[in-house]
Amino acid sequence: MTKLYTRQEIKDKAKELANMLARTEEVDFFKRAEKKINEHLRVQEMIADIKRYQKEAVNLKHYGKTEALKEVEAKIDKLHDQIDEIPLVQEFKRSQVEVNELLQLITNTVSKTVTDEIIRSMDGDVMRGTTTKSPFHHC
Repeated sequence: MTKLYTRQEIKDKAKELANMLARTEEVDFFKRAEKKINEHLRVQEMIADIKRYQKEAVNLKHYGKTEALKEVEAKIDKLHDQIDEIPLVQEFKRSQVEVNELLQLITNTVSKTVTDEIIRSMDGDVMRGTTTKSPFHHC
């Protein structure tokens, strides 16, 4: 008989996997890029400006000042574009994508492995994705 695992054992393994993930090249690069952005004075000034304009936009929207709101939103968009042009920011965004891809790989691998294991345990065909012991399967 195969061993059954408790939720706690699964949670412990998930934490172990998370700790491994936190020590990958992708996450290390992400952390270094984030630190550089936090120390980059011009980027921080631009982020502060965006936040200030966003608060202003909320007030303008509340008071129905549509023309002024459009101008503020244009300023916000321009600042976003300027930030996106900074090579350091581009590196940071690329590292975010890489970390997300790694998380997606883990999710897909776990999902496929569980599905394949269910099929195998029911004497099914993994390649076809079908089981033979299904109560709904008619011969």
